[in-house]
Amino acid sequence: MYQIQYQQPVHVHFIGIGGISMSGLAAILIKEGFPVTGSDSRRSALTEWLEELGATVFYGQRAENISEETEVVVYTAAVHPDNPEYQEALRRELPMLSRAQLLGELMENYSNSIAVAGTHGKTTTTSMLAHILMAAETDPTISVGGMLQSIGGNVRLGSSDTFLTEACEYTNSFLSLNPLVGIILNIDADHLDFFKDLDDIRHSFRLFAENILPEGQLILQAETPDIDGFTKGLSCTVTTFGVQTGDYHAEDISYDANGYPTFTLVCHGKATDRITLKVPGIHNVSNACAAAAASDFLNIPRASMLAGLESFTGTDRRFQKKGVVNGITIIDDYAHHPTEISATLRAAANYKAGSVWCVFQPHTYTRTKSLMDEFAQALFLADHVVLADIYAARETDTLGISSDTLRRKLEELGADAVYLPSFEEIEQYLLSHCSSGDLVLTMGAGDIYQVGEHLLASGEDKNENNI
Repeated sequence: MYQIQYQQPVHVHFIGIGGISMSGLAAILIKEGFPVTGSDSRRSALTEWLEELGATVFYGQRAENISEETEVVVYTAAVHPDNPEYQEALRRELPMLSRAQLLGELMENYSNSIAVAGTHGKTTTTSMLAHILMAAETDPTISVGGMLQSIGGNVRLGSSDTFLTEACEYTNSFLSLNPLVGIILNIDADHLDFFKDLDDIRHSFRLFAENILPEGQLILQAETPDIDGFTKGLSCTVTTFGVQTGDYHAEDISYDANGYPTFTLVCHGKATDRITLKVPGIHNVSNACAAAAASDFLNIPRASMLAGLESFTGTDRRFQKKGVVNGITIIDDYAHHPTEISATLRAAANYKAGSVWCVFQPHTYTRTKSLMDEFAQALFLADHVVLADIYAARETDTLGISSDTLRRKLEELGADAVYLPSFEEIEQYLLSHCSSGDLVLTMGAGDIYQVGEHLLASGEDKNENNI
């Protein structure tokens, strides 16, 4: 495989440079002195930002965008082999790297590399660690899969030997990484359009663990099924974490009026510090314990770890309060898997509010069909459920299901659930049925957040953005 070396900058072209992950990697190369070009279907805030950094961005994908100076081409999994730029790179026999392969190549240039994996919680835990590393003044380079206000976006360009990134399991992308520290937050059935089943997913996470450097550490959820079998034969050391069990876990958990937890951190059987988070939910207590374990392995001063965790206020679309309209609190969350939905709704239950309205947009037909019963059980935790149409993403409807199928499942459980096909209908329904003091939670990985934004734009109190 072609090896990217910071000491030898080459001209790199990105097919699909405007994606949240691709843009971050392009920015890192620009900072290291690489000439960077790229293409995307449309102009965006991310492409304009890259242009300001020095990239040349083409809008529309054409063979001539691959110039004579191009030496390496990077592409995303969404790029089809018939893409004209992809075809031109093949014709010219240029070195080609997938986004995941490039991420792995960049990681080789850092001695302290941290990769955060897991079916859920990657963005939040990566962001917690980002705050810890910055509090410790380690000057890290960071690539996160969401927008983190403290770094002004999705990437931070540091100058040290520390690199922090998310590690996505979809299409086995994370198998291109060889980190010093690898975190596995959880392993659930998801992305079943790629993986065969949970055993197949578990196998991929085991391969990720095998890629951790021998002198490094795997930080693993203590309740991972057959944990001894999963970790047997690994060359790295293993530390576990969890809410109530693990080398790093929490005791004496309490919540304030916003649902923010306070807990005592227990490290290897010893009660240590009292920590208060500014993000809600028991799942974030678990995420914080994983971040604490990584912090200790990296010899981060305990005071910096505490300061980092306590300064973290969340990332965009992770239980993000958008505002208040007519006394109704609008919160948005990216949750699109039953486990994530359950965690978010349990966090909402700790928020001192009236009724909880979950406005859910299922994400992909494959996931909705394969986890239909689990979705119904998770959504049943809300007081009221409003379902939008399935967000197709990369799929087409060939499975004969719809959000109304999920509505019928919910009604069988006794839930108050409605299906409304348009955002306008959903907005009008909420305005006529919600009461002051209620909490409306827009949820999903698609564009359902627009419902909350439209409600705020049309009503009062829209500047009340602080919980």
